[in-house]
Amino acid sequence: MKVLVAVKRVIDYNVKPRVKMDGTGVDLANVKMSMNPFDEIAVEEAIRLKEKGAATEIVAVSIGPAKAQETLRTALAMGADRAILVTSGEEVEPLAVAKILAKVAEEEQPGLFLLGKQAIDDDSSAVGQMLGALTGYGQGTFASKVEVAGDTVNVTREVDGGLETVALKLPAIVTTDLRLNEPRYASLPNIMKAKSKPLAQKTPADYGVDTAPRLETLKVAEPSKRQAGAKVGSVDELVEKLKSVGVVA
Repeated sequence: MKVLVAVKRVIDYNVKPRVKMDGTGVDLANVKMSMNPFDEIAVEEAIRLKEKGAATEIVAVSIGPAKAQETLRTALAMGADRAILVTSGEEVEPLAVAKILAKVAEEEQPGLFLLGKQAIDDDSSAVGQMLGALTGYGQGTFASKVEVAGDTVNVTREVDGGLETVALKLPAIVTTDLRLNEPRYASLPNIMKAKSKPLAQKTPADYGVDTAPRLETLKVAEPSKRQAGAKVGSVDELVEKLKSVGVVA
């Protein structure tokens, strides 16, 4: 079974994002970038499936700038077999990403498509669901456990009420949650080997996908600073305090 894993290049989760002075977006100049943490979990799960004998090939796919090659090389160093980079100088919205991934799926015919449940830069949490709609594949989102058995995959999902297990017929789409696994660190020998692994470069035009933005960002602003708390001496004083700030009538 071939497994496709989508990965995204984002601001490193340890870095505090800065808003541009003109409020048009997030400042990416001289900022450390890395693989989206949820996508890293997806790569790790694909590798574990291969180690169990459930998967035979892992293909990492990324859509973004040329520098996203570094992110794909990280996936290759972790254990992916080859990679595909769809280069785009502009930011690609979730729908366009899903359309490109659907075309890649047509070309590659995977048995399983693994994605992070969301990217930490836009928090859209939409690509997996859109990809399911475009391909007609069954989908298991927010997965905390994945088990492949024959031509089905059992996905344990994290839902508001606890856990839910769904059985999906392959090919299927799974989006990964935090508790699915803990990604491994790439060893130095594997990092060196990753440099010689195949990495194909494509463009959205190769797949016939229009990536023109459908949304317009009007303004980006940092959240307002939290006000300092205050101590009260009694319940009556607390009620009066809440009334004064308009929390209760």
